[in-house]
Amino acid sequence: MAEIIQKDGTWAFDGDALRLTPGRDKNVSLLRKELGELVVPLGALAGISLEQGKKSGRLRLRLRDGADPLLHATGGRLTEPHDPYQLIVESDRYGVAEYFVDEVRSALLLDQVPAGPVDAYLLPGPSVPLSVSAGDGTAGFDGERIRLEWNWKTEDAKAAAGARTLALADITGVEWHPAAGLENGHLRFTVRHAPTKTPPKYDPNAVELWGFKKDPLMALVAAAVQARLPHPARAAATHPVDARAELPPPAVASTEDDHDALLRRLRELGELHRTGVLTDDEFALAKQAILKRM
Repeated sequence: MAEIIQKDGTWAFDGDALRLTPGRDKNVSLLRKELGELVVPLGALAGISLEQGKKSGRLRLRLRDGADPLLHATGGRLTEPHDPYQLIVESDRYGVAEYFVDEVRSALLLDQVPAGPVDAYLLPGPSVPLSVSAGDGTAGFDGERIRLEWNWKTEDAKAAAGARTLALADITGVEWHPAAGLENGHLRFTVRHAPTKTPPKYDPNAVELWGFKKDPLMALVAAAVQARLPHPARAAATHPVDARAELPPPAVASTEDDHDALLRRLRELGELHRTGVLTDDEFALAKQAILKRM
């Protein structure tokens, strides 16, 4: 039994699985606290590493592709505070961390666990039912149906249709993107026979996210739905891609398009400020960043 206890959390390894328990420190993110303890079977691991710094370091787990619905739904876009597979380690515990790494690596070698992708989820994903409110709406999932409800910040054209219920059987994909720079994030569901390129702000099958504290919690909804969809490896085998198919040429963004996008973003920020979503300081910082790019 190998174990390391830190303010950021506790990791324990019994030879067959790792138990990752988030800490109670105020710096531990809402996402990790809501996700709770994770049990990661040894067969889901591709590797483990320790990065050492002067004051603190970081333990990192690398999972095999396709093992975890959370990682698949978020596409590797979870930042460090929210990534449950990282643990901050104080410098005076480096010895314990090194022993922990050696124990896990030895088990991987003894069990001859391959580092390649898997064709089935080895972690169950978040438990249901769950409901998260962030951005312009609330997303709930009971294991069979997704419920999307809108708030006063929702675009009128999107809110006019009212709350939306989507059956899991009609969902072919789900994705979560965090807000980054001037781009808003989103939680979007792809509905069978109804593809769309509509921006999340107007898409009735998407919740738009603006980069606030609760945004990462929407990743839990994405992961819970993803865990109940066909595994990507099996879906790819059912619908193989024609290697002879021509790929579309990459889109080239013009300077004029960039300028128009910045103007649209500036107007959106102004509206958020007027309605009280953004404080004066938040609006001033965001506006300054846009004007610099313009």
